Order: sequence, then C-alpha cells, then structure tokens
Amino acid sequence: MNAVCLVLAAVVVTTVVLWACFTAQRLNRLHIRTDAARITLKGALDRRAAVAAALDPSLVAACRRAEATGLGPGDMSARVAAENELTDLLAASPAAAHPQIADAEARVALAHRFYNDAVTDTRAVRTRALVRLLRLGGTAPLPAYCELAVATHRTAP
Repeated sequence: MNAVCLVLAAVVVTTVVLWACFTAQRLNRLHIRTDAARITLKGALDRRAAVAAALDPSLVAACRRAEATGLGPGDMSARVAAENELTDLLAASPAAAHPQIADAEARVALAHRFYNDAVTDTRAVRTRALVRLLRLGGTAPLPAYCELAVATHRTAP
C-alpha cells in the first residue's frame, strides 16, 4: 500500500511539473506573439502617419508627434492619444478620401485587432489562479489593450 501511494504521488508531481513547463512555454509564445503584434501595429500607425503627412502638409506636425511617441508594452496611453488626435485631424482633412489613406487605415484596423486579440489570449492564461500562484508569467508586465478611435473618413466622390 505504501508503494502505491509513493507511485501515485510521483505521478501527480510529475503531472503538475509537466503542466507548469508546458504552460510556461505557452506563455512565452503568447508574449512573443503579443510583442510581434505590437511591433506590427506600430509599423501600421507609422505608415499611416507618413502617408498622411505626404498627402496633407498641414498634418506634418501631428504626424511627427504621433511617430515620435513610443508604443511600449506597458503604457500606450500617450501614443493612443496622439493617434486619436491624428485620426480626428485626418477625418477633417481633404486627404481623408485618398485611397492610400483608406489602405493605411485598413492596415491599422487589422493590426489593432490582431494586437488586441493577442493581448486577450495572453491575459486569459496569465490571470488564471494557478498560473499566478506558480508565477509562470515571470517578470513580464501584463500586456495592455490598445484603444484606438475608429476612423471616420469621407469616401472618394
């Protein structure tokens, strides 16, 4: 009976250790995915700013402010504010109907969706009780959602 208990305890401990290893690896992949999606979002936002500045010289200052503001993994509020300001200015601009702006905004919308989906998946695993208890997330900050304003632009005549 004693040997059965030892074998059962060994199986349970092995199962928990394997689960923890696989979950830590999954979290690592999710964090990599979130970082890649954030970098893609930054690229799409920078591209939109560059296109807007090229098509409407009155937007150059706002575009430069938006591009100069970082899009870090922890706090995105400064970049989101700059991008929302640029979105409002761009909506009032005659360049808003240009096909390149529409393309850039579509790319931003897709990158924004992919980033927020990656954040949702990462946070779903990171906020589980056992994952927090075993500290499987390590020291990485919990990723933050990016709340960009929806672009409302005019269509070409």
